[in-house]
Amino acid sequence: MADKGGHPGGHGRAPEAGRPDKVRNVALVGHSGAGKTTLVEALLAATGTVQRRGRVEDGTTVSDFDEVEVRQQRSVNLSLAPLVHGDIKVNLIDTPGYADFVGDLRAGLRAADAALFVVSAVDGIDGLTRMLWEECAAVNMPRAVVITKIDQQRGDFDDVLLTCQDAFGEGVLPCYFPIGSGDAPEGLIGLLTQRCMDYSTGARVECEPDARYVDQIEEQRAALIEGIIQESEDEGLMDRYLAGEDIPVKSLIEDLETAVARGSFYPVLATSVPHGDHPGPVIGMMELLEVITEAFPSPPEHGIPPVTGVNGGPPRKIACDPEGPLVAEVVKTTSDPYVGRISLVRVFSGTLRPDSTVHVSGHGLEDRGHEDHDVDERVGALTSPLGKTQRTLASCQAGDICAVAKLSRAETGDTLSDPGAPLLMAPWSMPDPLLPVAIRARSKADEDKLGQALGRLVAEDPTLRLENNSETRQLVLWCMGEAHADVLIERLRTRYGVEVERVELRVPLRETFGGTAKGLGRHVKQSGGHGQYGICHIEVEPLASGEGFEFVDRIVGGVVPRQFIPSVEKGVRQQMARGVSAGYPLVDIRVTLHDGKAHSVDSSDMAFQAAGALGLKDAAAKVPILLLEPVDEVAVLIADDYVGAVMSDLTSRRGRVLGSESVPGGRTMIKAEVPQLEIIRYAIDLRSLSQGTGSFSRVFLRYEPLPSHLSDKVAAASRDD
Repeated sequence: MADKGGHPGGHGRAPEAGRPDKVRNVALVGHSGAGKTTLVEALLAATGTVQRRGRVEDGTTVSDFDEVEVRQQRSVNLSLAPLVHGDIKVNLIDTPGYADFVGDLRAGLRAADAALFVVSAVDGIDGLTRMLWEECAAVNMPRAVVITKIDQQRGDFDDVLLTCQDAFGEGVLPCYFPIGSGDAPEGLIGLLTQRCMDYSTGARVECEPDARYVDQIEEQRAALIEGIIQESEDEGLMDRYLAGEDIPVKSLIEDLETAVARGSFYPVLATSVPHGDHPGPVIGMMELLEVITEAFPSPPEHGIPPVTGVNGGPPRKIACDPEGPLVAEVVKTTSDPYVGRISLVRVFSGTLRPDSTVHVSGHGLEDRGHEDHDVDERVGALTSPLGKTQRTLASCQAGDICAVAKLSRAETGDTLSDPGAPLLMAPWSMPDPLLPVAIRARSKADEDKLGQALGRLVAEDPTLRLENNSETRQLVLWCMGEAHADVLIERLRTRYGVEVERVELRVPLRETFGGTAKGLGRHVKQSGGHGQYGICHIEVEPLASGEGFEFVDRIVGGVVPRQFIPSVEKGVRQQMARGVSAGYPLVDIRVTLHDGKAHSVDSSDMAFQAAGALGLKDAAAKVPILLLEPVDEVAVLIADDYVGAVMSDLTSRRGRVLGSESVPGGRTMIKAEVPQLEIIRYAIDLRSLSQGTGSFSRVFLRYEPLPSHLSDKVAAASRDD
């Protein structure tokens, strides 16, 4: 991550916060294309952090410096962009807007103390943005809304404002509204101050608003004041307002800031960042910075997630104090082939210093390839990242965010604490990856490097799960979606020099007998010297689904010596593992050994193992062999508007809908049983069906017979393999 030229103005001394109350950690949230990265550029330029704004189209922005981001012209990683406004250090956390990268988005929310929802005046909001608003509401995260692209021809501030109020609920009210003609905004009018911020000359000039806006100011100002007063801690303020008293603007602003920090009021602002075919002034940056620095809470005001000892126990009382015990969390891990592992760390308590020893604790994601670990590690250099530029820090105090080098065991989500009193932070919610993608190395050289490269990707990304399926002999990446899979494969190629290709995913099927049959297993080889002799007669009958395997010994008279009966069973089990038709494991049968022959010299354990396997194959040739497919119980959480479409889709996938129940928030939970063969790409299809608002979980239920028309096709494909 060393800078190879950097961003204009990106070099220089890193900004440092003297106290935790002088820090604001703000995550920018919104759908892809809403303008988050462009807004970050404008804020950096407005504060002099960079000399000129970069452009997404040119690949010159601070936030999108990864090769994949430059090529795709969209954010796929969480990135940090610190700036200083007044005496406040603001850590802007630019998060991806595409649903496949929700892991980085949630990591950004974890590191932040407030969320800035970025909404395009052209495109409005999408389902993912609505869901994230609900997530923030569940943890009482302070929020504000900024409507971007008010300068574009199809941009409609008023229409999108109504959409936001409908989607986000009460407390979403504008503090400013844009003025100008159509796609040529000239400035903003502040509803509380009733002053016009004129940007038409390129600089902000405060003046009296034009008389034609008086009615609009009065109407929207009254709604804003009432909204602020409803959230005011002064219970008598409403009575004074209703009595006609003129409430001082200073008092209203103080109450607004308190309500925003408390997470009960959500101001709406407007911005314009001209580019390309949309020349004009940059509008709204100072107003936005005022809200961020004055209304958003500082780290001590927002509080700290629950903290316990590494072995559990009651929560510890931890404050955001630079002199307190060290409690920090790795919110993002990246691996550089040259620099090594870089960890983006939010310090919640204490002070992190370079070259100190910390305890690294990681728990709870073992199913995704992240083993539980408790190790002591030495911290390398501390830096303050501005895009790909790393600027050295002497220390990082409680409330701030920094990058840490050389933590070789630390992974995303790990806790850093004092080795003498190790602690563990409660993990944040992370969605399950539900899109399986099978890959294989293109060459032997790639295969040798693949394991280490995948290990590094897993350490970086808790939404990735790696599976080495022993049944299908496939390496499977469980991803959030196609875009996630594409980025992972691209990183293997560009970052680690490993070429892989996708292959068709094989679902682990099973075989079973379609009826009762007898089989003869004869393994007799005598070619001089010590031979091999084992003969067994078995009967095979199917069992009910899920009953497994049963071996019955009905040998009488010692025709098969007692020491060789377990050998027959072992041979049968080995053949069951290999399958008898399409190469899938054989299940749910009872095998009865009822006759056989042995030789006093040539019989052996190996001879009767071979006879058992041959007997099973002989019986299988006499009856139909059924292929069994795995069936999952699927729970789909969907907005009420899409219930009919989702139920129809599940039915078309040979699913059986078991029922549905209403969930608060206008949603429905649908439960169904669906074959795994039919939901390989359901993560993508459900997103399309529900416009990004649906989610689902799946749990293996049982095996069921595969329909005959599919059974023949699968068996033929297996023979070709």
